[in-house]
Amino acid sequence: MPPIRLFLPAFPQLRLRRIGGWLAAGLLALLPLLPTAPAAAITAPELRGQRSLQELDPDMHGRNLRQQEFLKAPMRSFDLHGSDLRGAVFNASDLRQADLHDADLEDVVAYATRFEEADLSGAVLRNAMLMQSRFAGARIEGADFSDAVLDLPEQKALCGRASGRNPRTGVETRTSLACR
Repeated sequence: MPPIRLFLPAFPQLRLRRIGGWLAAGLLALLPLLPTAPAAAITAPELRGQRSLQELDPDMHGRNLRQQEFLKAPMRSFDLHGSDLRGAVFNASDLRQADLHDADLEDVVAYATRFEEADLSGAVLRNAMLMQSRFAGARIEGADFSDAVLDLPEQKALCGRASGRNPRTGVETRTSLACR
């Protein structure tokens, strides 16, 4: 079957190409006038950092830090005990030896974050996403990890030293980690 050709005697093919180019240029000029998504919808990592907490203070105990972003944050030995960190994001942050006892870390996302030797006793980590995070030597007495997502080797290591009952939720640490 032969190709269908458009025959318009008043508009030679050259003119159609020019009109198409002008039409495309006109549509591109109108793009900035179209409604855009709100800034909160930006998800590119390099732009997400603009919403991260800019002033890190080694003494942030008891503060409301809900939904804050800590991207590659150097927070070693920080005092965050009793802080409200629900929904916060820790991406490749250093929380080694940090004091997080009695902190609320529910719905936290902590990807590749270092919690080695941190004090998580009495902390609530329910529904937390803790992939590739490390907890060697962390104190977890009375911590609640219910429905948290951990790498299997970390979960097994935490079960080896899990003890106590969370003072707020009443859940035993071993039960929250699904230890055998």
